[in-house]
Amino acid sequence: MQESPGSIGVDGGYASNVPAFLTKLWTLVEDPDTNHLICWSATGTSFHVFDQGRFAKEVLPKYFKHNNMASFVRQLNMYGFRKVVNIEQSGLVKPERDDTEFQHLYFLQGHEHLLEHIKRKVSIVKSEETKVRQEDLSKLLYEVQVLRSQQENMECQMQDMKQQNEVLWREVVSLRQNHTQQQKVMNKVRTSEQT
Repeated sequence: MQESPGSIGVDGGYASNVPAFLTKLWTLVEDPDTNHLICWSATGTSFHVFDQGRFAKEVLPKYFKHNNMASFVRQLNMYGFRKVVNIEQSGLVKPERDDTEFQHLYFLQGHEHLLEHIKRKVSIVKSEETKVRQEDLSKLLYEVQVLRSQQENMECQMQDMKQQNEVLWREVVSLRQNHTQQQKVMNKVRTSEQT
């Protein structure tokens, strides 16, 4: 889901350069009516999602165009949010309740102005692919220019060869005419010697 920057902030002000996903997430975490499913941690440096099934079914569709928890987590990851792993969630002990905690350096309770510092990750692979594609395109353009230059050069050579060919044909015609004239003269000389 593509989020557009420049959304309306929680306080009704214009949150320039803040993607809609982050503005909606802030509103969602701040909303006291959803605290039983999503809320700030006690320190305000992270937020908890309780009962992911209910959260996905009841809350996500109200704020986003889906009810898919995996898509929500994927969006969080794209903006650099990290899952906080507690000792009881390490896999050794089964947690008593479905509690997932997320944090981001700039997602702090009472500091909405920091949201503009949260940027969507740019895939390194994509930027490298773009660089490779750009290099390939540059090579291709260079090769096309070389081929054009070679083609122009060959066209000039062909034109020169055509002109030389025309000159040679004129010389051949002239030589044939001279040869014919010489044959006539030789024939006259032979005829006059025989008589």
